[in-house]
Amino acid sequence: AYVSPGQEMLANRLRKNLREWGKWARREEIYCYRVYDADMPEYALAIDHYDGYLHIQEYQAPATVDPEKARERLVEALAILPEVFDLSPERVFFKVRQRQRGSDQYQKVDTTGKRFSVREGGLWFLVNLSDYLDVGLFPGHRRVRAMLRTLSAGRHFLNLFGYTGSATLYAAAGGAASTTTVDLSPTYLEWAGANLELNGFAGGRHRLIEGDCLAWIDQERRPYDLIFLDPPTFSNSKRMVGIFDVQRDYLDLIVRASRLLSPEGILLFSTHFEKFRPQWTELPDHLEVSDLTTATLAPDFRRHPRGHHCWRIGRAVSGRG
Repeated sequence: AYVSPGQEMLANRLRKNLREWGKWARREEIYCYRVYDADMPEYALAIDHYDGYLHIQEYQAPATVDPEKARERLVEALAILPEVFDLSPERVFFKVRQRQRGSDQYQKVDTTGKRFSVREGGLWFLVNLSDYLDVGLFPGHRRVRAMLRTLSAGRHFLNLFGYTGSATLYAAAGGAASTTTVDLSPTYLEWAGANLELNGFAGGRHRLIEGDCLAWIDQERRPYDLIFLDPPTFSNSKRMVGIFDVQRDYLDLIVRASRLLSPEGILLFSTHFEKFRPQWTELPDHLEVSDLTTATLAPDFRRHPRGHHCWRIGRAVSGRG
């Protein structure tokens, strides 16, 4: 079959990346990683390897790009991927990633219900590469999860906006005294429960709570030693009170969540909003913050690091002087 010059260039870049990242991944025992991230602007794709499967997302092309040309390049790219990665076409999943607003963030794009397990950090995670834009495990959060594992021994852990519970799984594996996972979606809570069960952690020490995190934190009374706060960028779910916007509401959310911290407690706050600009000078004096963004940035996501932000927040020993 004819291979265009563009396809040849893309295939060469993918093979080079696969050699480099594949070698790194094997050495680090990493099975889910990003192998290509719009390295060539003409082929604006993010390609993630999930333990023998490929998950491909097309970034929305800027208005300056001819849609017909973009479609042509996409067809070219998809045609060569199975061969370059030596995978059968049914192991390759493709989606268009457009800017999502509100409840679209986790919208269904298919209804296969097909989940399979992949490995990360000695644990097993269920992923669904066909039905949702987000598959159930963010490879770019790998180092944040690893940090939670190192911090969790003997601590009571709270995972707000818990999604499929991957952070909870790491905390449980790190020896957390208990875990509490809160999410509005029964689908994701069931998924979190299945992840815990898959790794032998299901049971009374691991609570799964269906609820609006914003309302729940104001009603909860028990203290937590470690809190993970990774809210959506934007949410206007009908089951939630009001509209949440991370840039507008992050300080209020952090202050409210920090009321649940034990005296020595730690809160990790992260967001994927590329344009996020925090004003930490507005954080109350009794809280102090340190930037973990660089320390938690996964090497395979360094090509486009703008969507990764992470901070550690705790009670200040004394007010800022």
